[in-house]
Amino acid sequence: MQTIANPRVQPSYPTHRQPQKLVVLGDSIIYGFGDPEGGGWVERLRRQWMLPDSPGHVLYNLGVRGDGVKQVHDRLEHEFRRRGELKNRVPDAIILSVGVNDCARLGRPSGRNFTDFDTFQAELANLLDQAQRLCQVLFVGMVPVDETKMPFLDCFYYNHADQYRYKEATHLACLRRQIPYLDIFDLWMSRGTTWHSKRLSSDGLHPNVAGYEALLQDVLNWEPLLKL
Repeated sequence: MQTIANPRVQPSYPTHRQPQKLVVLGDSIIYGFGDPEGGGWVERLRRQWMLPDSPGHVLYNLGVRGDGVKQVHDRLEHEFRRRGELKNRVPDAIILSVGVNDCARLGRPSGRNFTDFDTFQAELANLLDQAQRLCQVLFVGMVPVDETKMPFLDCFYYNHADQYRYKEATHLACLRRQIPYLDIFDLWMSRGTTWHSKRLSSDGLHPNVAGYEALLQDVLNWEPLLKL
């Protein structure tokens, strides 16, 4: 992994004894598309935190199908400011998860990326910097697709090589800012092709019920989230 010289020091935020409010922004996997039983990992986590023996945190799902990094950036602060509770106290943390739509190739396997790589890096930097100015930030990485099921919607071609390139850029950008990053892509790939393909829907892009259950467990076992 590349060594980062003089990384930025992440701002310190006050700790809260009362339940915290979190907003989760991203794409269709945040929205929970493909999980008719539990509504996705964010909804499953929201329900779990509502149980009597849970930490009691408040979770807002702000996933929008098809969003890329620019779309999330454009709506971030507006969404954040509209989630005030208890005399408009703003949320305590933001969880971001975006990037898979940006790396899709259009029209054919060798087509241009939906968001070219240089533009993606610039937009991602804007998003992370803006988010850090608001509150504590965490980032959940993308799920690896099933390449054999492409194209998605007959026009979007996803592949592991592009996914890896874009997620590594995201990981590096988070590392520079000391933003915790959960590398779902590497984690799922390490479990083997059979394991991961069984946890994707027939479209090869979105997790199925078992996939979202696995995602929830990966998030729940993630130390930065446990510290909340």
